[in-house]
Amino acid sequence: ELISSLRSKLQTLWEERELVLSEARECTERGEELEAMVQEVCKPNEFERYMMFIGDLEKVVSLLLCLSSRLARVQNAMRRIDGNTDAEEMQSLNERHKLLSRQREDAKDLKVVSGILAKYLTDQQLQDYRRFVQVKTSLLIEQKDLEEQIKFFKEQLENLEKSIP
Repeated sequence: ELISSLRSKLQTLWEERELVLSEARECTERGEELEAMVQEVCKPNEFERYMMFIGDLEKVVSLLLCLSSRLARVQNAMRRIDGNTDAEEMQSLNERHKLLSRQREDAKDLKVVSGILAKYLTDQQLQDYRRFVQVKTSLLIEQKDLEEQIKFFKEQLENLEKSIP
């Protein structure tokens, strides 16, 4: 029953992944249309900056997820501080917290591209750009989450099948 349940869950996750990949393809098409429009209205160096941003979006999302996770761990460690914690350890946690917070804010500071585009695009076009970035980011996060779940359930299934003679 457990094997059957795991296989069923994996099948569901694979189907969800296919839907997300389909949405990602549609998002890519919208992105290509947006790219053509941006290329028409922006200066070459600004267009290059836009393309670099879009190309790095996946890396930025991964960085933000990683930094947020590390920051949460530091914050949890800071909450567990008690009277027995030495000053050096407290200072180290505070410094790590400040550094991670600053890094996260730097990674979030992607408004440079929005500022450039605001000079050239209509309000509607700018809204389309922001929606595109938001959807692309959401799809990247959802895709990563599904991949991790699929990997986890595959490992569980493999371990279970190995344990049965």
